[in-house]
Amino acid sequence: MSTLVRIAPGALVVGRPLPWTVYDAAGNVLLRQGYVISSDTQLEQLFERGRFKPRKIERVADEPVEDTRDRNPFADYAEFLHALSATLSAITERDPSARQRLLGLCRMLDRTCREAPDASLALIHLYSISPTMQEQVIFHAILCQFIGRQFGLEEKRIAALTAAALTANLALVPVADQLNASNKILSDEQRQVIRLHPQRSIEALKAAGINNNLVLTIIAQHHEQADGSGYPKGLSGTDIRPEAEILALAERYVAMITKRAYRNRMNITAARKLIAALADGRFRPAIPRALLEVLGEYPPGVLVRLDNNEVGVVTGRPVRARGPFVKAIFGPRGNRYSGTFERDTSVLEYNIRAVEEPEIMPSMDFSLIWGFRS
Repeated sequence: MSTLVRIAPGALVVGRPLPWTVYDAAGNVLLRQGYVISSDTQLEQLFERGRFKPRKIERVADEPVEDTRDRNPFADYAEFLHALSATLSAITERDPSARQRLLGLCRMLDRTCREAPDASLALIHLYSISPTMQEQVIFHAILCQFIGRQFGLEEKRIAALTAAALTANLALVPVADQLNASNKILSDEQRQVIRLHPQRSIEALKAAGINNNLVLTIIAQHHEQADGSGYPKGLSGTDIRPEAEILALAERYVAMITKRAYRNRMNITAARKLIAALADGRFRPAIPRALLEVLGEYPPGVLVRLDNNEVGVVTGRPVRARGPFVKAIFGPRGNRYSGTFERDTSVLEYNIRAVEEPEIMPSMDFSLIWGFRS
């Protein structure tokens, strides 16, 4: 089928949910998004048998077509990554479409976060095992949307912050996955690449005709520290824009919960404690507080064990007296339910007992669990 392409080696990873639905050559669904490949043998068989994934038909960047579909972050995930790759390539190649592509991706993320906030936050936690650099960039942008609004930024500043989040690490993209996969101490050359990446990203944006002063300032300052220990200029206090601090915190949170070759990922409870500690001098106190408010105690996408010993996935944040929304996927004896069952965690029997951290994520049909139409 012309709308399907062969899956590239490295696109799928053992132990991580599939980022999109997988089809056979005839277009029949083989594995739905959220299915977890459990072994190298299974992964090899998937490639050997010629499985395919859907190709998104790319629209011209400035084509005046209004996309009125309901936003489903899970169904849109592949499109986010495709659009980001095309945008960063256009910037690097100084393509005239670069600015429009960046604006289009910002609008897509903005609308998705507004229309499906809990599912958008769930993306970050469901795919936090070993995300690629480009996945992490999408996570940074999503978090910036939420933190920016919670902090009280006006919409124009949130738009600039989102654009900065998508492009701040442009100069790191070619080497980031290699750095994350290495458990060796960074070389002096690698440290220099990291230290210079804000300025190199800014230079690439300017060369592509993207000259928004706020976007460039956020990128320039997103590794500065309120105590003056950051780089490149050693700025401190209110010399650093709040947008830059929001981006820095988004990047830090994603790094905390992400598994790397050289360390395990941090669970949400430990990450929240560390974020709370950052309010003491590292950031404007209201910024870490804003992130904690956005996440809640149990963010969407996190697995939890209930007091009745069921294991479920958090699908929504608390509403008024109602606790976090959870869909139970495993029974008290560890048996996998054939469906999912919504639990009111404000009811004693279904109180959340603890966060679960499985070695391998269980397979889930994300769109079905979050109530989106296929």
